[in-house]
Amino acid sequence: MNIEEFTEYCLSKPGVTEEFPFDETTLVFKVMGKMFALTNLEGDWCISLKCDPERAIQLREEHPAIQPAYHMNKTHWNMLCMDGSLNPKLILELTDHSYRLVIDKASSPTLLRRRRESGQ
Repeated sequence: MNIEEFTEYCLSKPGVTEEFPFDETTLVFKVMGKMFALTNLEGDWCISLKCDPERAIQLREEHPAIQPAYHMNKTHWNMLCMDGSLNPKLILELTDHSYRLVIDKASSPTLLRRRRESGQ
């Protein structure tokens, strides 16, 4: 998998946008206005994905290329070092997991009620 394939995969998901909110080399993918993936365009290629906390720990123990995400909440975000050691199917599955976490949280009844109340 390369960065073009990863970008294409992310953008194929419903409601996904891409932007550069931090700098010109950090590409961020959002759904419903919330980040679910980000990647660097320079240096060693890495992908940061949201993850269930228990699963995040398990993945870090099983895969040396999966580490706590740099500059992110390390309880909820993993960084995948794209050194060729991770199975592309795992990368896509973890991308789907991150996307679903954001969708599920943004679609929660409590959050939807708060948005209605605030006029969003």
